[in-house]
Amino acid sequence: MISRRGAAAVLLALAGLPMVWAALAALRAGLVPSAWADLWQQPALARSLALTLFTGLGATVLAWWLAAALLSRAYVQERLQRLLRPLPAMLATPHAAMAIGLLFLLSPSGWLLRAVSPGLTGLTLPPPWPTTQDPWGLGLVLALVIKEVPFLLWSAATQLQRADVGARWRAEHRLAQTLGYPAQRAFWRVVWPQLAPRLRWPLLAVLAYSLTVVDMALVIGPASPPTLAVLAWQWLGDVDAATYARGAAAGVLLLGVVGACSAAWWLTWRLTRRLRSEGGHRGRPGTHARRSIGAPVLMAVYAIAVLVLLVASIAGVWTFPAFWPQSISLAAWQSVIRSSDTLWTTLWLAAASSAIALVWCLAWLELAPRHWDDAARPLLYLPLLLPAVLWVVGLYGMGLQLRWEGQPSGVLLAHGVMVLPYVLLTLSPAYLGFDPRYAQLCATLGRGRWHFLWRVKWPLLRRAIAGSAAVGFAVSVTQYLPTLYLGAGRYATVTTEAVNLAAGGQRSLTAAYAVLQFVLPVLGFAVAAWVGRPRRFRIAA
Repeated sequence: MISRRGAAAVLLALAGLPMVWAALAALRAGLVPSAWADLWQQPALARSLALTLFTGLGATVLAWWLAAALLSRAYVQERLQRLLRPLPAMLATPHAAMAIGLLFLLSPSGWLLRAVSPGLTGLTLPPPWPTTQDPWGLGLVLALVIKEVPFLLWSAATQLQRADVGARWRAEHRLAQTLGYPAQRAFWRVVWPQLAPRLRWPLLAVLAYSLTVVDMALVIGPASPPTLAVLAWQWLGDVDAATYARGAAAGVLLLGVVGACSAAWWLTWRLTRRLRSEGGHRGRPGTHARRSIGAPVLMAVYAIAVLVLLVASIAGVWTFPAFWPQSISLAAWQSVIRSSDTLWTTLWLAAASSAIALVWCLAWLELAPRHWDDAARPLLYLPLLLPAVLWVVGLYGMGLQLRWEGQPSGVLLAHGVMVLPYVLLTLSPAYLGFDPRYAQLCATLGRGRWHFLWRVKWPLLRRAIAGSAAVGFAVSVTQYLPTLYLGAGRYATVTTEAVNLAAGGQRSLTAAYAVLQFVLPVLGFAVAAWVGRPRRFRIAA
């Protein structure tokens, strides 16, 4: 019988080999000398690179600060559960759907300007203002911050709710207050220095995504020139081999940008920790959290964005500056219903990829030694850290060699590789923090390992397991570039349809697909909440 270490090695090979293969294929495609010479001569490169750094770093810093501020306030006021309650709905909102909602809300003909026109503005026609797709990337920064704050809060909450550290941190926080520290300062001096290092992988994922995002940048980002990720995507879509090679080189350049920014962030973090330990904790983020935007405001932004999409999806005639549509039409939804193949493709890809990733993660966390897991994390998190445009180049090359390009197996492989890191990231804190004394107690009662897993451990962790599966389902629904490249245009999902339509003038159809893109992950989280609900037992009299 195969040993636990042998089984863990097989699991690592099953997940790691495709990732290494795709990464090497991407680097090989992007390291052509002539492509780099061509890349440096592009006049839009410098501006695109500057926009990438501004939007990516700006969104990451703002999201980190805001998440820390909201978390400190909720922790001190013992309202953490209240803060976490709306997070599943926020996490379920796809990035592209949020970008489309903000586009319909903030554009010159959007709902926000309609609400104050013509009464306050005197406008009877949409003004030529760059409120969305602005040349500075401010709309993209706003959209990224709104989407990444819930993810950081969720990642922090999974650490605070761990059985092995949560109670200890709470006790240390109370002890610091008995020593004369105010509650806020006690949080920053005691809890945050222990919590923040545990958020390094979620933070790096946010940084990498913000620097390399394509779908949100296509919808609400700058267009002339676009960010470097969008520029690389445009070149990769060209049939000319030299232009394609230039796009691959731009992807490698984007990887260097992500690596340099990650290294700079790490050095800044170490330097800041050293200065604080020597000079005290002054100027901490979140100290003035009462004056910052709160969770209700964040929830309101999500609710308004979804409401805008709902209204736009049934709008017929809707001239500016009318606040409500002059007529209602269900033509967009009828078109969506006729495209049932798109919905079915989205569902089976999301269900299959999340199920495969969940089974793999459960087996890996159960069988792999702890030092194996620590060493393998950088490899397993490659899809989070590599630029999406570069990653799909590698996946596409691997798909061509396996003859899976345009096949269901190829699209499923692409989705599974992208889903697995997110499932592992969300499941690990609860799974690794499980109290080992339960296993010892079960063994003393003469029960084997499988009985312990099926009857004790997994039932107690079903909330975390169901939540991780829902996260994987939502991640699969939102995949744009992997579906586009590995599917070779043969497989349409609600995300590919929504992003492609956003570039056109079919507002109601775009909104309908964006609403559907939002509804599917919400249903996934609803099922996860039902599965993970507390069980109640009746005691017979």
